Amino acid sequence: MAKFLRPESFSAATEDLSLLPFNFERTGANQYLVANMVGDFVHLSEEELNRLVDLQVRPGDGLYEKAYAAHLVTGANQKAQRQLLAARLRSRMSFLQHTTPLHIFVVTLRCEHSCPYCQVSRQSTDRSRFDMSEQTAMRALDVAFGSPMARIKIEFQGGEPLLNFPLIKKIVAAAKQRPGKKLDFVIASNLALLDDAVLEFCKDNNVLLSTSLDGPSDLHNKNRPRPSANSHELAVAGIKRARETLGPDRVGALMTTTEASLERVDEIIGEYLRLGLDGIFLRPLSPFGFAVKTKQYAKYDAQKWLAFYERGLRRILEINRQGTPFREFYAALLLTRMLSDRPIGYVDLRSPAGAGLGALVYNYDGSVFASDEGRMLAETGDDTFRLGHVEHDSYSSLILSDKLIGAISSSLTQCAPECSTCVFESHCGADPVYHHATQGDALGIKPLSAFCARQKGIMGLLLDILERSPEDAAILRRWAAA
Repeated sequence: MAKFLRPESFSAATEDLSLLPFNFERTGANQYLVANMVGDFVHLSEEELNRLVDLQVRPGDGLYEKAYAAHLVTGANQKAQRQLLAARLRSRMSFLQHTTPLHIFVVTLRCEHSCPYCQVSRQSTDRSRFDMSEQTAMRALDVAFGSPMARIKIEFQGGEPLLNFPLIKKIVAAAKQRPGKKLDFVIASNLALLDDAVLEFCKDNNVLLSTSLDGPSDLHNKNRPRPSANSHELAVAGIKRARETLGPDRVGALMTTTEASLERVDEIIGEYLRLGLDGIFLRPLSPFGFAVKTKQYAKYDAQKWLAFYERGLRRILEINRQGTPFREFYAALLLTRMLSDRPIGYVDLRSPAGAGLGALVYNYDGSVFASDEGRMLAETGDDTFRLGHVEHDSYSSLILSDKLIGAISSSLTQCAPECSTCVFESHCGADPVYHHATQGDALGIKPLSAFCARQKGIMGLLLDILERSPEDAAILRRWAAA
């Protein structure tokens, strides 16, 4: 019969402890938030942090157990802790194995709306020279099919892509005839031109619809004007028709926060609930296109938006407590990062950045960009993130271009000033296009970055709810597991 070793054989070797990588940030007069290299959080007092750094911890003192469970310390000769952290980090970074799953076709810049915050500098409906040609579209398909991914998503954007609906049909038909890829299709539309022919096509080809809904009628029509002043009416009718014809999960809506939205978050959420939608993405303005020209972007700062966001999130949690499942989608994405090691597809929460690696954008004229925001910058004369052209570039030449490599190499939060020592680094992402647009530098000065302020503000809010409200914490954990 095998004998068990004596109990002391299983005791920790305290004489040769070593620290594992971690970041920390002061959260109060005597409190610090500490995160290990994969973003597990623990609160320590200043005295505990000093003892930890000096390795003045011993089994049974409470701090030793807390630090060991949080992967902040390990035995100098032990491998298990390091191997576990390496495995978790590998899982979190596994999105790097899935290169360029999304391909965005800008089939036209024309649009019948005149939104003052439009990010793409849309053109009037009579200017057909801003339509993508069939030749350009087929060449863009050649590039997209060069991606190593077995499954790719083709998303049609504009302007209003339904103004060039015949080309969308040709692209879908041509893509389905090509072997070697599983395909998903999305049309990002304001739905004003949605008709039976479009719905039938979407149903026959399994095409999803994505639209914009900024809130109640007066707010939506103010944010998204069109000649007949019926943008909201058409969007709502389109959402209802699409849900009836395609299914409730085949159409999604996004809102954009303008200055007029800041005091109306309850009404905005209520509009989404009224339409039977299962969640909302509370999204700030972006510093591109008409949003800059019309000075919409400058009308509120990060702190005002964070106050708007917190009111909205707490209202959504109240709705869930009352028995109606409803999510805030950005919080759900962040919580997946914070509470699990699953990789996520959302490019704004990636480091290195999702530019090029997460998506390529084919403009109406054949120019190829590392991101949709990079394309938006080009419409105002800044070609920093223009990688090439479909006529003379292949997928490989675009992905290996010096511009893309430069943008990605400058986006690594793991080694960027301010980011590398930030307690939230593991859950944040890099946005070189945003920082180039706002600061003239892809890396950016993080204390001056509204992107950084919003990220830290939201994550701090989520942590506070997770720690202080068990009922709300359970709701948030369900979002992360969905």
